[in-house]
Amino acid sequence: MSQDKRRRDRQKTRDKGRSAAETGRDAEGSGRPAQKGKLREWGEALLFAVIVMLIVRTFIFDLFRIPTPSMEKSLLVGDYLFVSKLHYGTRTPLTLGVPFTQIYMPGVEFPDFRFPGFTEVKRGDAVVFNYPVEDKPIDRKTHYIKRVIGLPGESIEVRDKIVYIDGEAQAFAEGMQRLWNVYKTDPRVHLSASRLSAIGVDTVSATIDPQLVRVVATEQAIDQIRTWPYIDRVEPYLAPLNAGYSGVMYPPGRGYTPDQFGALTIPGAGMTVELTPESWPVYEPVIRRYEHHAVRVTPEGTFVIDGQPATTYTFAQNYYFVMGDNRDNSEDSRFWGFVPMDHVVGKALLVYYSWDANAFLPRFRRFFKIIH
Repeated sequence: MSQDKRRRDRQKTRDKGRSAAETGRDAEGSGRPAQKGKLREWGEALLFAVIVMLIVRTFIFDLFRIPTPSMEKSLLVGDYLFVSKLHYGTRTPLTLGVPFTQIYMPGVEFPDFRFPGFTEVKRGDAVVFNYPVEDKPIDRKTHYIKRVIGLPGESIEVRDKIVYIDGEAQAFAEGMQRLWNVYKTDPRVHLSASRLSAIGVDTVSATIDPQLVRVVATEQAIDQIRTWPYIDRVEPYLAPLNAGYSGVMYPPGRGYTPDQFGALTIPGAGMTVELTPESWPVYEPVIRRYEHHAVRVTPEGTFVIDGQPATTYTFAQNYYFVMGDNRDNSEDSRFWGFVPMDHVVGKALLVYYSWDANAFLPRFRRFFKIIH
C-alpha cells in the first residue's frame, strides 16, 4: 500500500509540474495573444457595421440635412431627414468611389438601373434628387429637396402665383409660404414683431410706401393678419414683368417670371413631341443633357439629332416639375427645368432630428415629425 501510495504521489507531483509549466507558458505569453484577440474583435465589429451601413444607405434609406430655407415652413434649415430609397425603387450606384465621401474615380460610370419600387412619384411628394444641371456624374451631383408639382405629360403654368395643371388651379398646401403685400390703414402703425412671430412670420420688409410692408407667410398666417383692425388689405406680391427675370427662367428669353410662367408640357417616357422653333428651346436641353444625344440646328432651321434630321422626338424616361414650398425663395424647375427620373434619389418621410443654429438648441418638437 505504501509503495502504491508513493507512486500515486509521484504521479500527482509530475502532473502538477506539467500544469504549472503550461500555466507559466500561458501567463508568459498571455499579453500579446489576448491583445490581438481584442483588436481583431473590434476590427471585425467595425467592418461589419460599415458593411451594414453601406448596404442600408445604398439600397434602403439615406439621411439628409436641409441646408436652405427653400422648403420653409414645411421643412426648416437644420432639419435632418429620413429618405426612403425603396418607395420609387432603389437606384444602383452609378460611379465607383469611397463610401460616405465625394471621392470617386473619374471616367468610371455604370449603366443606370433602378429596382422596382412600391409606389410611383406623386404630386405633392417631397423628393430628394440630384441637382440636374450640375456638370458631374448623376450620383455625385448635389442633393436637392423640392415638392413635386407637375407629372409627366401634364401641362404646367403659373398665373399670378397660382399653379395650374392642365388648366386646373392647384391650392396651396398647409405650410407653403409666399410673399405678400400688407397694406396698413395708418402709416404710423408698426406690425408687432412678437405678434407676427407667434403666427410663424419671421420675415418683414419695409417699402418706400409707409403704408405697405411685405411679409413671407403661409395662407393660415395671412388669414389671421387680415383680421387685425389696423390692416386695410393683404394681396400676394407679384414680381414685375420688367424685373429682369426673363434671362434666368426656363427656358430663357420668354418674359417669364416666378409668378407668371409657362405653359410648358412636362416630358414623359414614350411621349413624342413635335420639334418646332417654339418647342426646341424647351426640349433641346432635355434631349442633350439627360437623353444623351448630339443635337444641333442647321442654318436652314432643320433640327438634327445624332446626325439625322428630325421633326419629332420620343422621350426615354419620365420627368417632373418641382418647386419649393417657400415659393419666393426657391430656385427650382422654374429656373433650371425638369428633373429626370434617373436623378431621383428617394422620398423624404420624416424629420428624425432638428437643430436650431440661431438658438443653438435642438428643436425637440420636430423630432420624428412626419413629412406631408
